[in-house]
Order: sequence, then structure tokens, then C-alpha cells
Amino acid sequence: MTTENPLTLAQVQEAVDRWIRSIGVRYFSPLTNLAILAEECGEVARVIARTDGEQSSKPGERLDLADELADLLWVAIAIANQHGIDLTEAFRRNLEKKTARDASRHIQNPKLT
Repeated sequence: MTTENPLTLAQVQEAVDRWIRSIGVRYFSPLTNLAILAEECGEVARVIARTDGEQSSKPGERLDLADELADLLWVAIAIANQHGIDLTEAFRRNLEKKTARDASRHIQNPKLT
């Protein structure tokens, strides 16, 4: 996997599924995955609080936002796989929804100018 051959969402979903079924043995329960998703959100928040916020890092603390976001994405993909969700199609529909809903909303927001 290199930047020369980027993965599609479908390929990522398949890779996560293959890994879980072989190395991970099986999917965790949906409730366990929800708890893990919340935990990963907290880890993303911890890194941003220290890199972009006022909090200072603890001695030896690892602040790898890319890795934490990848962990978050991994769990979201696992949840999608468990529920038979095609993320390519879901993302396409979501982008269309946001585009239609917010076509002028943000442009007209004086807080953003």
C-alpha cells in the first residue's frame, strides 16, 4: 500500500474484514465496538488538546494524530462491516445530502467571514 496505489473505501473495508477474520479471530460485539469507538475519539481529543489546545504533554507521551485517526477509522469501518454498510455508497449519499442542505448555509454565515 503506497500513495501511488491509494485504496478505495471498498478495499479498506475488505482489508479490515480480512484482518479481523484472520488475525483478530472475529468481530467484537457491536456494543464493544461502540465503546472502542468512544475510546478512540477520546484519544484523538487527547492529542488535539495537547497539540492545538492549552494542555501540555506528559513526559514520554506519544502524540500521533495520524495513528489515532487511523484507529478511529478502523473501528468505524468494523462497525460498518458488521452492519452490512457499503461505506462508498453511504459516503456518496452523505456528500450529496450535505451539498444540497448546505449549498449556501456556510457562505452566508457571518461567523465564517
